[in-house]
Amino acid sequence: MANNVMEGKKAQDWINLILAACLFVSPWIIGFAAETVPAWNAWIAAVVLGALALAALSVFAEWEEWVNVIVGLWLVVSPWLLGFAANANAMATHVVLGVLVVAASAWAVWDSRHHPPAHA
Repeated sequence: MANNVMEGKKAQDWINLILAACLFVSPWIIGFAAETVPAWNAWIAAVVLGALALAALSVFAEWEEWVNVIVGLWLVVSPWLLGFAANANAMATHVVLGVLVVAASAWAVWDSRHHPPAHA
């Protein structure tokens, strides 16, 4: 059972790594790379999320998931706080990916609390 739980946490970390990659390339793919604020916000958040996902893949730590939740929430509110909500593409990208990051990270935290690893 503990092995399945750890595999689930790894899956959540892979999801966050994929979301980080999507966020990183989104300014070019979605078309807002020329707009400095949303593009740099996406790139910086993607690097943070990617680094946390890679760290969590090697050794799970709940604090990493909580930082992911905070970064995800930042992505959701940043279009309004940084003033690029009028750019529908950039705003939607940040909000959707932010919600997905929060969901995956909250799932990992919930999973770790409801299925703690067995100690040998």
